[in-house]
Amino acid sequence: IPEPKGELAIRVVAMPKDTNPSGDVFGGWLISQMDLAGIVFCRKIAKGPITTVTIDSTTFKEPVFVGDTLCCYVSLVKIGRTSITTFIEAYINRDFEDTRIKVTEGEFKYVKLDENRRPTPINP
Repeated sequence: IPEPKGELAIRVVAMPKDTNPSGDVFGGWLISQMDLAGIVFCRKIAKGPITTVTIDSTTFKEPVFVGDTLCCYVSLVKIGRTSITTFIEAYINRDFEDTRIKVTEGEFKYVKLDENRRPTPINP
């Protein structure tokens, strides 16, 4: 069983409404869950509002099916003046088993925002 990097930031069950016309889970749903995990992780660091600015190099390795439990793990890559770069891995648990299957990964970058929704420095 592969070991994920980082901390578990979100866990959710894929539902029928999340599927594409082929019957497996829509890739956009998977990316949105990863993005939410990154937001949960980065808000603790930024101590304020953030927004997603880039999502890089995401490859779908395995399909996700209705009933799979998706777990998104987030690790810190770097903190810039106004930005936080993370590495997010998505794994599933299928059919009540303890097996963990890596379905995708990617680098997500977030920026801290001020009250005018402009980038603002992250104070360590």
